[in-house]
Amino acid sequence: MIEVISLGAGVQSTVMALMAAHGELPMPDCAIFADTQFEPEEVYAHLDWLEAQLPFPVHRVTAGNLKQDVLDGVNTTGQSFAAIPFHIEGGGFARRQCTKEYKIEPIRKKLRELIGLKFRERAPKEISIRQWIGISTDEAVRMKPSRDKWVQNIWPLIDAEMSRNDCLKWFERRYPLRPLAKSACIACPFHNDVLWRDMKINDPESFAEAVQFDNDIRKNKSGQLRKQAFVHRSCKPLEEVDFRNLEDMGQLNFFNEECEGMCGV
Repeated sequence: MIEVISLGAGVQSTVMALMAAHGELPMPDCAIFADTQFEPEEVYAHLDWLEAQLPFPVHRVTAGNLKQDVLDGVNTTGQSFAAIPFHIEGGGFARRQCTKEYKIEPIRKKLRELIGLKFRERAPKEISIRQWIGISTDEAVRMKPSRDKWVQNIWPLIDAEMSRNDCLKWFERRYPLRPLAKSACIACPFHNDVLWRDMKINDPESFAEAVQFDNDIRKNKSGQLRKQAFVHRSCKPLEEVDFRNLEDMGQLNFFNEECEGMCGV
């Protein structure tokens, strides 16, 4: 049986991996990070640091550059449609395939490789891999079994009765003054206004990249989106959204959105 951490490099999966390194969880064989190539630099810097703390290997896998693929009007299967669930003018979302194609499938491909399966080779009927998923008690509704019979999903943080806040406290006790990265693609349409505001103030380079990407998708030369698309839920250009009044509106207590590679689960 191979024990594998699905590593999103956010709060929960980071703490789960470090708990194993500290002997508070059984030692896994490895971790897998699926790289969309569209995360903030702080996530990659955090991943470099985290990898140095772990006594087991971290495999970095990718299905390609999500940002560039969207701008080129293609996805990992060669079809022509938007992989990201943009907010569409008049209501609704574009098709959401980013998690499946750029997170889940690259990890699944690596899992097959770890048990020695070749391309299109039939998977075993018995469970061969236990995949650790970083879901905490406040996200228990996201727990779902693997679609593959040879993979068993487990949730060590649930078993340890740890919430996301418990994870933050655990990390702070052992790594005081060190920040924890929030894992999410730079221009994810599921960002809330608090995250956008924080990015604009504290990571202006990423915010500028998100603004440029937001503007570029509306050029839509590929014709894959029939209506105007936006990364912000207001369906306004990101550079025109005013985030200055969030503190007065009492929204700053809700800065906990991130992607651990499970937003499609």
